[in-house]
Amino acid sequence: MKTAGEIARVAGGAVVAGTPDATVVSWAFDTRVLDPGACFVALHGDRDGREFVPAAFSAGASVALVSAPAPAFAPPVGAAMVEVPDALRGLQAVAAADRRARADLRVVGVAGSTGKTSTKDLLAAVLAPLGCYASPASHNNEFGLPITLLNAPAIANVVVAEMGERFPGDVKALCEIARPDIGVVTNVGLAHAEHLGGAAGAAEVIGELIEALPAGGLAVLNADDEWTRGLEARAAASVAAVTVGFSPRAAYRLEAVELDAELRPRFTLNGQPVAVPLHGEHQARNAALALAVAHRGFGIALDEAAASLGSVRPARWRLELHRSGNGVLVLNDAYNANPASMDAALRSLAQTETAGRRIAVLGEMLELGAYAGEAHAAIGRLAAALGIDVVIGVGVGGQQIAESAIGRQVYTAPDAAAALATAIETVEPGDSVLVKASRAVGLESVAAGLLAHDGSSAPQSGVPT
Repeated sequence: MKTAGEIARVAGGAVVAGTPDATVVSWAFDTRVLDPGACFVALHGDRDGREFVPAAFSAGASVALVSAPAPAFAPPVGAAMVEVPDALRGLQAVAAADRRARADLRVVGVAGSTGKTSTKDLLAAVLAPLGCYASPASHNNEFGLPITLLNAPAIANVVVAEMGERFPGDVKALCEIARPDIGVVTNVGLAHAEHLGGAAGAAEVIGELIEALPAGGLAVLNADDEWTRGLEARAAASVAAVTVGFSPRAAYRLEAVELDAELRPRFTLNGQPVAVPLHGEHQARNAALALAVAHRGFGIALDEAAASLGSVRPARWRLELHRSGNGVLVLNDAYNANPASMDAALRSLAQTETAGRRIAVLGEMLELGAYAGEAHAAIGRLAAALGIDVVIGVGVGGQQIAESAIGRQVYTAPDAAAALATAIETVEPGDSVLVKASRAVGLESVAAGLLAHDGSSAPQSGVPT
């Protein structure tokens, strides 16, 4: 626990209202989910977080950390407002100081173009016997990672921290706060290519995690990724680098991958049978990465770590499998999308056992810049090659996907609402439907609409192509 006075001192600010003795037990930047006793960090995003300070105190916050000038608002009795030059920088300073004070805490950093959240959840499961904390949300940026560190209970011995990358230097900055001693890289791809300059740029910033590892640290890498040898070369001589994958050179080798009727993978890792309660063949490698960390980094026996995977549940909107009342299987993977994750999701759809057709509702993959046209076209070609029966493309990128799905039945829709109308008109009982796009497209509404639909017809709003 920290007091408002301690927060002000570390963050370089002052308690400008209320009592310096106000105590914080958790941290949040969203008034809708903060717990009583939280420090509300008033960040400046689409809206100025200072506007939400009254709501934060009404929800039970004990401290508000705000950028100067602080709003003219009197905190409740026993609470406080801390003014700092910049709330984000103040949050980061407090998190970094907290990390330095916990010298015995071990931090596992997870970076990569796709699969970070699933791998984080898998790591949290296999490391749970050691006293592990990982944020239940995908807090992987400049304010989410500090929140993760600060919310780690005092009894936690391990923290698993996602590290996202949108611009060069992002991962380095996160490492300076979190000071990881183990680094996991899931893969390198075109996510955020607009800002990073393609896969080479992504590899450069993701490699910042490997360079940040201390003497005696451990890097766990994807043996099947073409960028891994370059990442290995960036590890210091005192850092152990181990690889995981299907490649014969992998120190932890996956073999005999099979999927059950719910797309849950089973495989062997160095001869150890493993079952993963997440959906999609790609989760086999994510689970193997987590098992390698548990085994090599913490000395947990592979069979014990594999048994711990049973507690993992799919993260929200990440290849969730649901069946509607009229027998439609909906694969809701609408949380986000980039070329690698879109590829994995389409392959999952193609592997789905279905009595009807396989239908893909696919929207734009954002932040691809000059790579966008070819990346969307490649996904359309993949859908055709996999034999997906129907493609509904949403938005400009979705139209490019649909136009490239040669030989498939295709429709286009300008937005999520129109895509839902098209899907309701097109989908029949027994079909399997994948819904996926970048977060801003909002295709989770299509998944929800299909699951709620009772089978009655609705006007078709898509444009046949």
